[in-house]
Amino acid sequence: MPIKSMAQPGNPHPSTASRRRSWPLATILSLSILTTTHARTWHVAARLLAGIDPDSQIRTIHDAADRAEAGDVILLHGGVYREKVTLDRSGLPDQPITLRAAEGEHVILTGADHLTDWTPVPGAERVYSTPWPHRFITWTKHNTHPDDDYHRLIGRCEQVFINGFPLRQVLAKEQMSRGTFFVDLDAKLLYIQSADNRPPDGKLTVEASSRDQILTVKGDHVVVEGLCFRYAANRAQQGAVDFSGDHITVENCVFEHTNASGAAFRGEDIIVRNCTFQHNGQLGFGASRAHRLLLTGCTIRNNNTKGFDRGWEAGGDKICLARGVVLENSTFVANHGNGIWFDIGNEDCVVRNCLIADNDDAGIFYEISYGLHAHDNVIVRNGFANTPGAWGAAAGISLSSSPGCTIERNLILGNKEGFNFREQQRSTPRIESKKSEPVWNHDEIVRNNVLAWNRDAQVWGWFDIADERHWPKTTQTAPPDGASPVARPSSLEDLNLKFQSNLYCPAPGQGLFHWGVTWKRHKRYETLEAVQKELSLDQNSKIVEFHVEDFATLDLRIPADSPGINVGCHPQGTVPGVRLATSP
Repeated sequence: MPIKSMAQPGNPHPSTASRRRSWPLATILSLSILTTTHARTWHVAARLLAGIDPDSQIRTIHDAADRAEAGDVILLHGGVYREKVTLDRSGLPDQPITLRAAEGEHVILTGADHLTDWTPVPGAERVYSTPWPHRFITWTKHNTHPDDDYHRLIGRCEQVFINGFPLRQVLAKEQMSRGTFFVDLDAKLLYIQSADNRPPDGKLTVEASSRDQILTVKGDHVVVEGLCFRYAANRAQQGAVDFSGDHITVENCVFEHTNASGAAFRGEDIIVRNCTFQHNGQLGFGASRAHRLLLTGCTIRNNNTKGFDRGWEAGGDKICLARGVVLENSTFVANHGNGIWFDIGNEDCVVRNCLIADNDDAGIFYEISYGLHAHDNVIVRNGFANTPGAWGAAAGISLSSSPGCTIERNLILGNKEGFNFREQQRSTPRIESKKSEPVWNHDEIVRNNVLAWNRDAQVWGWFDIADERHWPKTTQTAPPDGASPVARPSSLEDLNLKFQSNLYCPAPGQGLFHWGVTWKRHKRYETLEAVQKELSLDQNSKIVEFHVEDFATLDLRIPADSPGINVGCHPQGTVPGVRLATSP
């Protein structure tokens, strides 16, 4: 993983909630009464709806958002809405503004337009063109973000879909073939060729992403429910849907097939419940300064479909400079990058009762941040992509220069590596300060976990540092780094890394404990006795025979007499998609 990281900017909008703190109680009560009196339902549909007051019917979401007051409901009736909407009005704590789908109706908000004006291009193959006035990235030489050779194609924003299937973009008209499209920004033309070489007539529905965002919620106390968002032409590090207000609730929504990130959370006290983030080009979602974000009951799967650099920003999510984030009872599966990625100055975050499986890189990557509590998760089959530069970040859980963490009661099974420390000379800004300060792994607790069948090692300490602080003082071979500008612990004894009451079950040929990076001083430990004797790590742990009902189907029930029960290493509570507890 790289030293560089690009955090999203903080919320530029003043918090309405913070402004209300100084309001007199009588004023708040009066506003609440007035809002309750005038609350109404706005019906949005492309057609006239029989049986509904015409004064309550609106044709666009944009117009409804401009009229909504605290307590109002904007009810979207079935259909596809091709708009870019900003909701900057606020509700009240007991009278939110609600934007939701009508009961039982399928509502899609899309960043794409339906294109029908096609001109055949002379030639043997059926290539067609249409006017294309859109230019999404104007500040880089090649209209890409990032603007490097790796992302010359990946970093573009355009998307084209025929009958719901994406075409593959090329960078020159001469490169076109069946199932591709090309955007000529100078000529302002879009060229397509369908996969089956048919013309774009009435039998083919051609949609092209023409809006970089679909919905922006700037107001506080807003509820968004039951909507599907797709096909935005957003650039990397930009959410197709942006939530920058405070006290927002997002429920039962789908964010899919956007060019980059499905959603961005930049307000405080946001609740995201029972939502799906899938098939997005870069990330399922991003978050910055989203203090006390709660994500519960969600599915985050198959993101980074465009192949953005996994070591830059890609995969299930990326969270920066946020305090008190809780990710719970959710699934992070099959993402092309890390499943869960906290990066830059996060504090006191929790990951609990989640299924984290089949992600290309680490299941949980907690990087230059503070105080993770990861507990009662099932973390399986992560880290097998062989991503360049992902040393130390191809594990079930990797703590990268992140102190004060507690890792307990997790099943960490069948990953490339089980639990990792990753250490470099790193620094990070804190939430309240732009000044960057050094940060490293210390005061960590890893206890009551099951680490079984992880291919390369059950535990690996990837310490790429010159001063050998990760070795006991009596075994150090290199002199202290006298050039260090910050006083750091000088030996492993000072780091306070505690491994306690874990169960290990390496399969034949698999590693147990590895300590150090492979290109510097490195040692493999085959027994816990050797780890305890030389490193003074891992007290009261055991190497055991560990069995589950059926690992392939995630039936992870264990016998009643399993050591996982006896020493309290089995997750407490439920995990979605997994069978736990004991078997008959």
